[in-house]
Amino acid sequence: MKKKKKTGNTTINCNGGGNLHVGAVDEGYSGDVELVNDITEGAKLVPYSFPEHLQFLELSFTPGETSATVRTKKPLDADADILRGSTLFYSIMCDGLVKYNNTRTLKINDLNDNAPIFKQKVYRKSVSEIHPVDTEVLQVTAEDADNTAANNRVTYSIEPASEDFEVINSGAFILKRRLNYNLVQKYSFTVKAKDSGGKFDTATVDIDVVDFDNLNPYFIHNLYQAFIPENQAGSFRTIQPEAIKAQDGDTGINMTLTYSINAVSPDKYRSNFNIDSSSGVLSLVTAIDREEMNSSMISVDIKAAQTDDTLKTAVASVSVTVEDVNDNPPEFDQSDYSVNLLENSPVDAVLLKVIVTDRDQGGFVGTLRILPESAPFSIGSDGTVRVKNSTVLDRETTESITFQCSKLNFHPGVPERQQSCVQQQQVRREGVCKSDSGNVAGSGGIIPHSSSVQANIRASGDSKPQFLQKVFNGTVEEEQDPGVLIVKVNFHAIPAEVPVTLQVDTYADKFAISPTGEFTTTLKLDYDEAPHNYTVQISISDGTNSDTAVVEVQVTDINDNSPVFASNSVTKSVPEDAEVGSNVTRVLATDKDSSFNKEIRYSLRGGEGRFSIDPVSGIVSVADALDRESKAEYNLQVIAEDQGRPARSSTATLLIQVSDINDNVPKFSEAEYEVEVLETESVGTSVLSLSAVDPDEGSNGNITYSIFKQSPSSDPAVFELDSSSGTLRLAQPLDYSEVKVYRLMVQASDGGTPSLVGNGSVVVKVKDVNNNPPEFSKESYDVAVSENLASGASILTLEVTDKDEGGFSNGYFLYTNNTFDINNQGVVSLRKDVTLDRETKDSYILQVVAVDHVTDGLRATAQLNITVLDYNDNAPQFPDIPDPLFIPEGDYSEDTPGEVFPIRPTDADLGLNGEVALTLASDNSLFRFREDGMLLAVGALDRESKESYDLLIRASDKGSPQRENITTISVSLIDVNDNRPEFSSSSYVSSILLKDAEEGKLLLTLSATDRDAKNNSVITYSFCEGGSPYLALNSKTGEVSLTSDLADVTEDTTVVLTAMAKDHGHPPLNSTARVVVSLEEGVAFQSSSYNFSLPENRPAGVTVGKVWASSGSDLYDVAYTLKTHTDVFSVNANGAILTKTELDKEKQEWYILDVEAVDTRSPPTTAIAMVRIQVEDVNEAPQFSSEVYNASIFSIAPYKTPVVQLKASDSDVGDEGQLVYSLSAASPYFNVEASSGLVFVVSAVGLAGETAKVEVKVTDPEGLHATAMVEVEVQGSASSSDVVTISLNQPADVVEKNVLQMKKSLEKALGWTVTIIEVSSSKRGAAESRTLRADAKTLVSFIAVDEGEVVSFEDVKEKLQSESAVLTAELVKVFGEGVQFDVLDRPQDTGSDQTLVITLSVVLGLLALGLIVAVVLIR
Repeated sequence: MKKKKKTGNTTINCNGGGNLHVGAVDEGYSGDVELVNDITEGAKLVPYSFPEHLQFLELSFTPGETSATVRTKKPLDADADILRGSTLFYSIMCDGLVKYNNTRTLKINDLNDNAPIFKQKVYRKSVSEIHPVDTEVLQVTAEDADNTAANNRVTYSIEPASEDFEVINSGAFILKRRLNYNLVQKYSFTVKAKDSGGKFDTATVDIDVVDFDNLNPYFIHNLYQAFIPENQAGSFRTIQPEAIKAQDGDTGINMTLTYSINAVSPDKYRSNFNIDSSSGVLSLVTAIDREEMNSSMISVDIKAAQTDDTLKTAVASVSVTVEDVNDNPPEFDQSDYSVNLLENSPVDAVLLKVIVTDRDQGGFVGTLRILPESAPFSIGSDGTVRVKNSTVLDRETTESITFQCSKLNFHPGVPERQQSCVQQQQVRREGVCKSDSGNVAGSGGIIPHSSSVQANIRASGDSKPQFLQKVFNGTVEEEQDPGVLIVKVNFHAIPAEVPVTLQVDTYADKFAISPTGEFTTTLKLDYDEAPHNYTVQISISDGTNSDTAVVEVQVTDINDNSPVFASNSVTKSVPEDAEVGSNVTRVLATDKDSSFNKEIRYSLRGGEGRFSIDPVSGIVSVADALDRESKAEYNLQVIAEDQGRPARSSTATLLIQVSDINDNVPKFSEAEYEVEVLETESVGTSVLSLSAVDPDEGSNGNITYSIFKQSPSSDPAVFELDSSSGTLRLAQPLDYSEVKVYRLMVQASDGGTPSLVGNGSVVVKVKDVNNNPPEFSKESYDVAVSENLASGASILTLEVTDKDEGGFSNGYFLYTNNTFDINNQGVVSLRKDVTLDRETKDSYILQVVAVDHVTDGLRATAQLNITVLDYNDNAPQFPDIPDPLFIPEGDYSEDTPGEVFPIRPTDADLGLNGEVALTLASDNSLFRFREDGMLLAVGALDRESKESYDLLIRASDKGSPQRENITTISVSLIDVNDNRPEFSSSSYVSSILLKDAEEGKLLLTLSATDRDAKNNSVITYSFCEGGSPYLALNSKTGEVSLTSDLADVTEDTTVVLTAMAKDHGHPPLNSTARVVVSLEEGVAFQSSSYNFSLPENRPAGVTVGKVWASSGSDLYDVAYTLKTHTDVFSVNANGAILTKTELDKEKQEWYILDVEAVDTRSPPTTAIAMVRIQVEDVNEAPQFSSEVYNASIFSIAPYKTPVVQLKASDSDVGDEGQLVYSLSAASPYFNVEASSGLVFVVSAVGLAGETAKVEVKVTDPEGLHATAMVEVEVQGSASSSDVVTISLNQPADVVEKNVLQMKKSLEKALGWTVTIIEVSSSKRGAAESRTLRADAKTLVSFIAVDEGEVVSFEDVKEKLQSESAVLTAELVKVFGEGVQFDVLDRPQDTGSDQTLVITLSVVLGLLALGLIVAVVLIR
């Protein structure tokens, strides 16, 4: 609260009122406001305009003083709603016949004592990702309750800083760049509202981004690989890298997609495939025979389209591999063979070569053999039949040998050890070895699995050369170097003198055959530019005989050709307003290779995301909006990549030129041009060159200039504008006196269709030559002003014009007058040190001269007539009014009012300003004013209810603004005798013992009151019925007393009388009461009070003291009764007061007892005596709260380790309550602090595994003492290696305050009993605060015990790590959000002997005191 001295000394005018601005104080001020002087009769604080303002102020005034102090009731608040403009209004009213108001205003300076407050703590808004940039997203509002703009102006900021949003000082969140739902779905900000003084408030702003359907769907992968066995339909066995899946690019909308097949290559398989339109599952509806395919791979192009917009699509390719199944039997190339063989041919001489084919993948894989096995021939794996036994080849014995060549194919998937079994089964079933499981040929017969060979044995010299096969097959990859072996041609020739000749008969330019039958290439073969297959005829001859055969050569493709674009550089044009998705061009490439080696996929590089390409068709389309003015062309690279392995690719350059459309309005270099031209410039003069730009190109950017409006207009036009150059020229002479400024509206039109037009303006200022005198707007000015015109206030402005350039801006005025001022702008105002008084002077005449220049200026004269008007500046004045006013009390009403007094205020003002109306300032149903000013009583007035009325009356004139005066009058009521005297009781009773009677003794006093006043309330007492010689009544005081000592009364006597109370009114009124006086003998105590004392702690039954009462007669006995504290004391028949319990001074020192004595009269008489008993102090021994204390420590606990806290109490007070602790006998293991009672360790090393006992004694200053036993269990199983230390990001003092809660958190997470042995700051040894720091860390060390056994460090650490989430959640409950902990590898040890302090304090005696934690610094 701010206090300072009062603003100053002031005076008030009690004879006429006044107003004053007291000054200014800062808000929060509390103290004196002003010291008011010149108070004549008295003063009071009354409202001024705003009654509620008086709650802040009070007036301290002592009657008779001439000064008073206005001070605050409570601190002033500039921000209070009831204050207007931070100004306090009040008035000081003088007492007197006429009560004048002295109004006051006090300015309260606003201080920045309020922080901004947000209207909401959380703002939430959902915003579409296409929300326009640079527009408002949401509005936050914080208000500052301070009063002035300097203190309540609020600025806003957000955290974290964002490139996407900004907040401006209006609290509006503005989007700064386009949102992308796929990147960010939600923004969370903390917005801060801060005033100029740094006070702030924060709120949370959550902005959810709503996805918009503006992206195409996409497949998870561009290429999938699918596998299915041949001859099988249905779903694919395997799809790699994962199942086919596409999704909407707008992940927040995720529109459902429809799948379809775009194309199949080769196209003949189109009908074999189907794709589920909703799931995208690709399946084969018609099985495919792999052997009928040119390639085992088929390419399926699939498409996914959005269900709501089929133009939004995505494409991908599925490479389908048809896997081979062993569904074709092997076949011999001939069903039988006939060959010639020389007799006595040597072993391994070649007879022939049989060819076995199998259409399944890998061809024939199996075993060939000769049947019967006794035949003199053998057959190799390549089908070559050779001589095995040459001795039997004797033509004279056998001219021919017939045998079977049989094939036994290998069964894939059958273990090698089972193959012979399979073969034997086949032999037994077929009679010959079969190639497989016996497939049936199309004719229904069994396919032959053996071939017959007839070997004709010839004599030497009778040989015919011949090929062992009629058809040889070979395969060669294209582009192989010449000399590549295609196939080895086997032939039979009997050695002779003339060697055989092998030659190529066809395609001799491409192939060659060696004398040994090696068939090779003579040049590189090209699969792409030449035949894929060659049928080459070969021959063998010995000069006499010859034979021919055919070599079938298949040239296989390799991926040796890269895709080739039709053009390596393509330039295309696209209009800048092309819609997203529209096609730009199609860039095609071809590949000479075949199958997958020629399948091409397209992609783009560059283009800033503005273009996309269909990977299959190569169609380039617009992907985002274009703007030629931002970028006119894009250089892109189109990549064409085939599907061979390895893949080959090529690139082409695509230049996309964005063609212009007329979408830019020409823009002038300045929105408004301004130029000055002398009025003497000649026609044709160039005034200004205008310039406009249009970023469009060609005719769209060609600009034509024109003027479409001149203001003021003229005919002909004053200016002309060159349409091509933009040069503005003067077309007509200028005249400053006619037109000073021309405003031209110009336009720049481009040549587009339609043409776009940009507008601008030109301000042409005509410069003048000074040749015109100034001119007043009037020759005479008449103005009326109010006499309350403020000093320095403006009255009117003299309008002076000058046709010259600058007008009258350099002019000034000449005049002679001490009341008014005229500045150079012609503003006539009242001088600052002058006020007007209409009564003194009601008009002024001024002669004013206007001079346009200081030197050689031209002049003009005008007259100024000022009339002073009356202002309602006089408040009504009250006449002298008697104080108080009188009126008899009575039952008045509106119909029968009572006249009090006429009050007729006056007002020095005129007209309505002087007409005064009287009203009561507050609602009053008892009084009102009549039109003539007579104050009337219109309600029942009862003086006995209220003797006087203070009325606040207001006299208000009818002026504007209305003035008023307020005064207070007092109306006193004249009493009327309308109330009877009233006795205080309807019956008065008294008694007196005869022994106490004496003449004049007062027995009782009658009391009656009369609510009337003066004589009407004067009362006289008398007895009106009955009488007694023993009693006398004082007529004025009502006292009833004895007339004698009653010596002649010998028995109990009762006197009954009627008393009257009569007032002195006219007519007088009276009332009566009954008086009963008993004259008797009765019981009485010897003394009305007794005082006793006794020491505390005395046993029950001790006599405290004795009281005695007399019945006044031997005829009656007296009995005693204790009325209070009956639980502590008793009284016997003799009046002795006894204790019923032991008394304790510390609990209660004084007892006040009422003892009643009762006699045996009928009815009995009683008397009561008061007994005071004081309990005196006796010193008592102290006491422990427990006889035995139990504690547990580890034997490694060092010196000063706390063991247990003992607490003794002493009911004595003062010095007797000061206790000292000590050990009953010295101990080498433990000691105790004398003042606190804390038992601590001296050395417990030798006590491991034992329970030590030590007796502690507490002694008071007088030597009284008590003892308690401490039993300490010393555990030896714990070591420093069992101590676990965690690090908390909390200050040490905060952790210390929450040790008990943290212990519970650890126990809940671990499931073991935890003893916290240390809490320490991580900044050990540093002289710095243990309170909150940004980098605060606190180390907490503890031991865990499970069923009495200490848990090892490793087990505790492992469980802390596994239960990390549970412990963190528990710690958040203790320390709040943000708490973190780390487990240290080992308790820190820097080598000091004092490693750490361990206190296992499960101490029974400390349950009421809390957990003891030793907080130490580890050095």
